[in-house]
Amino acid sequence: MRPESARGEQGVIGHEEEQIGEAMARARSLAINVEGPFPADTLFHKIDCDAYIAMYHDQGLIPVKTMNFAKTVNITLGLPFIRTSVGHGTGFDIAGTGKADPTSFIEAYRTAEHMLAASS
Repeated sequence: MRPESARGEQGVIGHEEEQIGEAMARARSLAINVEGPFPADTLFHKIDCDAYIAMYHDQGLIPVKTMNFAKTVNITLGLPFIRTSVGHGTGFDIAGTGKADPTSFIEAYRTAEHMLAASS
């Protein structure tokens, strides 16, 4: 974590980084290797981890979709069950037209299978 003097706006706008720091300390106490917090606009230049946790939907999905829209998978962590979904919306506007690309759905399914196998 960056030194306190180099973090954000030192609480002028909010204290979310303190809460993030507390969550990270708790994760470390559970032997989980975590780093951060990092600015959302530069985070994805460092691609050497298993997961990113984004505070907001668009902070996480926009850069991931930009990297590979078709294979984007949205994963919700911290639930008592495995939850994956496509990285894009529902596609109601093209449902039943034969235009839908199933790639993201297939990736979400495969990711759920991989997560299940790893948890066994």
